[in-house]
Amino acid sequence: MADRLYLGDYTYSSWSMRGWLLLARFDLPFAVTRISFDDGAVSDQLPDIAPGRTVPCLVTDDGAVIWDSLAIAEELASRHPDAGHWPADPVARAMARSMAAEMHSSFGGLRDQCPMNLQTAYTDFPASDATLADVARIDRLWTLARDRFGADGPWLFGAYGAVDAFFAPVAARIAGYDLPVSADARAYVDAHLNDFGFRRWRAMGVARRDHLARYDGPWSQRAWPGPARLAEQAIDSGRPENAACPYSGAPVTHLLETGGRVFGFCNAFCRDKTVADPEAWPAFKALL
Repeated sequence: MADRLYLGDYTYSSWSMRGWLLLARFDLPFAVTRISFDDGAVSDQLPDIAPGRTVPCLVTDDGAVIWDSLAIAEELASRHPDAGHWPADPVARAMARSMAAEMHSSFGGLRDQCPMNLQTAYTDFPASDATLADVARIDRLWTLARDRFGADGPWLFGAYGAVDAFFAPVAARIAGYDLPVSADARAYVDAHLNDFGFRRWRAMGVARRDHLARYDGPWSQRAWPGPARLAEQAIDSGRPENAACPYSGAPVTHLLETGGRVFGFCNAFCRDKTVADPEAWPAFKALL
């Protein structure tokens, strides 16, 4: 039995995004159970996995229950030491863990004023002094990590690590609310926006079409600042090139069209997450 991750909404749940990236971005096998924020208290929806009471919550194949994202990162690193959650160099590892812990416990101004919303971006957002102070601190941390340890790749410590999964929702906030950062920090934000793990997570939110009005802001909106979507569209009829869904292997029932070609999927969600960002899904790209 694979590990099972309980998570919330793809568009709004920054904590769930962290938990999912800690597994998906490191190629670890797991299954997903979604918890709706509109179906009552999260703790009431998790009666069978006590003492878990929030999302993300990971139940491992041996029955361990881990209900905190930082604990999930550390436990996965212990169970999968070759996955690469933390830098191998002890000095870099100490800094990465400290940065993840600070992100986990701090930046209340940014969290309160800028809830994550992966479907909406704003113009002329009036950032508070507390938010700007948080962003300045984040910018400083990112710059230090990149200057000291980031020479071998676009991430904070070169290769993608757990600390990058923790800062992915922060990057989404900076991008969505167009918060002021240095050029180097902006490049790091762009690395997240273009990362296929980030893009798959966001595409699943688009496919679910969930909308929680309480997260809407009153400011002018603009297009999401990530990569432009290709011209795919869902269609009702046609002759698909593939007989089996590229994700599940099940017979196709739902169709999309791109460039005059038709492809099939086993359900609406598989189709719609592909329509949302087709280049983010290796199994679909293989069909093309």
